[in-house]
Order: sequence, then C-alpha cells, then structure tokens
Amino acid sequence: MTTVIHPRTYATVTGPNATFITTDGHTEPVTATGDEDIRHAVIRRASDEARRTGTPVELVTSGDRGQHHLLVDPTGDLTLLPPEAEAELGDDEEGLDLGPYQDIDDTVTTERGEEVREEASQPDALLAGSAPAAESPRPTFLTPTTNPTPPVTGWRGMLAGLGITVRPSAAEVRRAEERALVARQWAGCRTLAVVNGKGGVGKTMTTAMLAAVYAREGGGNVLAWDNNDTRGTLGWRTEQGLYDTTLRDLLPAAPTLLTPGAGVSDISRFVHHQTADRYDVLRSNPELLATDQRIGAADFDLLMQVAARFYRLVVFDSGNDESAERWLRMIDSSYQLVIPTLASPESAESAALLLDALRGRDDRSAALADRAVVLVTQSEPTGTTAARRIADGFTGHVRAVHTIPFDPALKAGPLRFDTLRPRTRDAWLSAAASAAEGL
Repeated sequence: MTTVIHPRTYATVTGPNATFITTDGHTEPVTATGDEDIRHAVIRRASDEARRTGTPVELVTSGDRGQHHLLVDPTGDLTLLPPEAEAELGDDEEGLDLGPYQDIDDTVTTERGEEVREEASQPDALLAGSAPAAESPRPTFLTPTTNPTPPVTGWRGMLAGLGITVRPSAAEVRRAEERALVARQWAGCRTLAVVNGKGGVGKTMTTAMLAAVYAREGGGNVLAWDNNDTRGTLGWRTEQGLYDTTLRDLLPAAPTLLTPGAGVSDISRFVHHQTADRYDVLRSNPELLATDQRIGAADFDLLMQVAARFYRLVVFDSGNDESAERWLRMIDSSYQLVIPTLASPESAESAALLLDALRGRDDRSAALADRAVVLVTQSEPTGTTAARRIADGFTGHVRAVHTIPFDPALKAGPLRFDTLRPRTRDAWLSAAASAAEGL
C-alpha cells in the first residue's frame, strides 16, 4: 500500500492566541476574528495553506491533552488521520507543545458552510474547548506604545506650529492608516505577483513602485524579482549595483546561500540595491533569448527559498508567457495578485481574460483572482474618463480597483518614487495598502 505524503504544518495554541508554522518553515501568529474560537482560526489558516500549496496539508497539534494529527484540504474539510499516521511523527516531534484541545461540542462548520457531526474522536472534538482560566495579571508599570498621531500638513500644520491644536484632516488620517498597512512586518516572507498577459501595460512600472512603497515605509528587505523569460526590462529602468549579475548567476550559488553559515550580506552580489527607494532588484538577462534563460519549477522553488531567507516581501514582475513553468509556479507561490492595465480596451480585456482563466484553473487560482487588486494607469494626460470607465468595469469582480493618474516620470527612464508628483505618490500608497491587506 502506497503512503501519500502531504506537506506538514504545525500549530501552537496559547489561550486566545496561536502560532502557526507553514509548510516551508515560517512561523506566524494566528488571530481569531470576533467570537471565533482560536482553534477554528487555526483550521482556517491550515486550509489557507492548503490552497496556497494546492494540496491537502497535515496539521500537527500536541499538548498536555495528547497529540492530534489532522488532514486539512483546500476546501476546509477535515480528516482525523489514523493512529499509525500519528506514530510516524517520530520522537523528535513528541515534545511539541501545540496547545490544549478538549471536547465540548461535536459539530464543526467547514469553510463551505457544511456542518459535520461526528463522535468525540473526530477532528471537530479537537477544535472545541476553552483555555485554562488565567490568573489575574498584576498591574504593569509600563505605558503601552500607541500608533503615532497622523502628521498635520498644509494650513493645519501652520496652525499647529503656532501651538494651536488642530485635528488632522480625513485625508491625513487615511494616509497614516495606509502607511501603517504597507509598513507591516509579517512572520515569514510574503509574495505578490504583478501579472497581465499583454506587454506594455505597466507591469514593470507597477513592480518598481509597489516595491518602493513597501521598502520606504517598512524599512527595506523587499525584493523586486524580474520573473521573465523574454527580455525583462526591470533591470533597464532601475539602478545597477556593483555587479553585472542576473538571476542566472544566483541560481548556481543558491545552495551555498541556503547553508547555515551564509550571512545576510552574501546576497548583495546577486541583486541590485535601489539607493533612495531601498529595495533590491533581481534581474533577468535581457540580452539572452528566452530559450537560453528558461527556469523550470524546481529551479524557481530553489530561488524562492533563497528569496524567503533574505527578504520579508517579494514582488514579482511577470513575463507575458502564461504557459511558462516559472510563470505558473509564481502564481502557485503568491499570496496576492496585482493586475495592471492601461486605460485602453485591449489591455483591460487582457486583464479580464487572465482573471477568467485563473478562475477556471483551480480553486487556489480562483481565490487569487477574486482577491486581486486591479490598477488602471492613465498613460496620457487626457485619459481620466477612459480610466474611470475601465475601473468601473472591474469594480465588483475583484477585491479592489485603483486608478493611477498620469505622471510624466512614469513614461520612460529610471523609475524612482521621489520623482513622482504628490498626487501620484498618494495613488501608489493607496494601491500598495490595498495589496498589503491580502498578504
């Protein structure tokens, strides 16, 4: 009998909070929403991981009430694995303290809204239960840090400078909230793919601007990856570092960079740092034909391991070949899709067709399409009406739609955030904040 091996995840529950370890080893917090039980939140996170990997995942939990071993599929359905599967965990995992689970209810609602009622030995019995009553905490002598007050600008700033208290405007509050979103630090690397099968619709521009916003506001550790078989231009429109290196140079060095002795600066010779915008660029080689620089799924996964070790966020600038292995693997590895389009029928139709194709590919790709963020860029000064019409057409079909106003600094030449008009910078901040909500 052949044993099917699924990717494995782990969960630690401590009172109302939990910690989740993904299939690739990243640790992140899990938070319940509203009155949701934290154990249901853990299952929800495990089903998200199953959708991300495209396959059911094993969820391992253990604690003072015993060890449990569940199989969670992308739809949220649960299966209690047999004892022999739990025995395969090995002695090295017996000491994991992954939280108390006890029986108080024998009904579980899956993510599809189906109620499953089993005996107490089934997975739902493992989800219910309440944490032991906590002792009354002693009073703290420290003052908790709160979010800073939004900066006051314009005439409000002038009055504030004179000592007159003025409340920030609605726009200033909104910008402060958006900055907090894009500056967020995640437990583990996050990935965002900029995709549209048509060339010349602003993928490279979008990649650079989003990477700049995240790096400038969040303190760096952002990689813009030119995931392109066919003459990617991200390297042409960004600064070149001290080395004329590309993805092809990084690939043979990847195993060394993944060793325990590799330092954080060892990646520097393979990427190109953007001085003002603070992100790094992993270039493709625009001088080679596509046949000379194709990347298979295994090589992509190896490079992704390197990126996840050195960066908190990766923004993919995708190519136009939606059948390429590296393009498909990028989709399977991404948490969020951003789909740029110009305010023209052809590029908008290409974006819409891509969304349709993803919805028909598999459940995880369909979820990415539903949660996508569409950016409609006004490529000419007179295109305001056309941009609004295209944006209205996508509204309701994706999670968010934003328009980017015309800015001559985006037309050609180096892509630098400081060269943009204030209105354009605000638009990119809002777009980046929307995308960050999906990460």
